[in-house]
Amino acid sequence: MSTGRRTSSATTKQRLVDATMEVIRLQGITAVSARTVAAAADVNQALIFYHFGSVDELVAQACITATEGRVARYRTRFAEVSTLGELLALGREIHAGERADGNMVVLTQTLAGAQAGGRLAEATRAALDKWIVEVRTALERVLAGSPLAEVAEPGALAHAVSASFLGLTMFESVDPEGGEQALEALGRLAELVDVLEGLGPIATRAVRAKLRKNAKP
Repeated sequence: MSTGRRTSSATTKQRLVDATMEVIRLQGITAVSARTVAAAADVNQALIFYHFGSVDELVAQACITATEGRVARYRTRFAEVSTLGELLALGREIHAGERADGNMVVLTQTLAGAQAGGRLAEATRAALDKWIVEVRTALERVLAGSPLAEVAEPGALAHAVSASFLGLTMFESVDPEGGEQALEALGRLAELVDVLEGLGPIATRAVRAKLRKNAKP
């Protein structure tokens, strides 16, 4: 295959991915079909099956590929995080950016569609995992040596933080003020953790002992 043909094939696949996300964003997950996607991409419907095999697989690949691109934009920012407060601030920035770009609409739609299980559920989980990996890596670095690291496993905490933002995505659509209050509360908790990190050795040992005691079954 020539380089030109490979480029054309890759371009067509990307157009189909972009068109799928656009249909979901504007019309909802139930509107996705070979016809609507092909029309949005301005290509023949047959190309969907040639490149992806099925509409379901196209939607799955679109979710994963689009998320990979968005996560990549923030990877350097995640690597620069040095406190829990900074991580939360970055989370709020990402949340606002994703909402402005219409990606929160796509997320809520794919989450709704994923309730039926199948390939979309797998793809949605894989897409969310890409964000969770970045959050977990940042938490491992931020909590290293912290008393909290003994009771808050970074992997579980990363899932909890991600779930909180997902829940807020749903919540703020019906109660924006309540969603903002929830984010503010998370911010205050992050500030408290950062304060604990600045305690002297004696206070730190006391906190660590208390956390260990409370963590015992």
